[in-house]
Amino acid sequence: MKIVLSSLSALIVFSLVSFNSPSNPQSLNSEATSLEKENQSPTPFDKMMMVLTHKRCVNCHPAGNQPLQGEDSHIHNFDVQRGADNHGVAALRCESCHQPENNDLSGVPGAPEWSLAPLSMAWEGLTRVQIAKSILDKSINGGRNLEQVVEHLTEHELVLWAWEPGIDAAGKSRELPPVPKDEYIAAVKEWAAQGANIPEH
Repeated sequence: MKIVLSSLSALIVFSLVSFNSPSNPQSLNSEATSLEKENQSPTPFDKMMMVLTHKRCVNCHPAGNQPLQGEDSHIHNFDVQRGADNHGVAALRCESCHQPENNDLSGVPGAPEWSLAPLSMAWEGLTRVQIAKSILDKSINGGRNLEQVVEHLTEHELVLWAWEPGIDAAGKSRELPPVPKDEYIAAVKEWAAQGANIPEH
């Protein structure tokens, strides 16, 4: 009887081990690789693009002739239009409402040179790779070389406003980009210093 029970126990243990072991040895390597990728720290490019694809940036880089606003990126109130110089049209100029700093009484955000990005630099609907290629393309980025691109992305007051977006009309704080400002700035500079390489995806 003891021999039978021992054999039965061994069979159960063997079955459990066999069931939990991958039939394909490569699957274990695949799982390990997947876990390794998940545990990797974001690259400078990753950090930079986490910010540039965030609504605080994309709302001002729309694919159409109307700015986007809010956490849901809806069309700007009052049927505001881009205008020939990206600063709006008569009677609805950006600077009519958007002053050099946030207005916490009205909830209207503000920063120097408030405007839409040129339509050639529309990011709405683009992948991060497409956005990265566009910011390096002198034919559409305002003729900026890499040094000037870095300067714009890390020093321009309207860009840096993203980390001081103030409150909306309901008094609710606007969402900040997912990367702290200092980390973002360091990431942009490191990405450029490493050759401004753009991954395939």
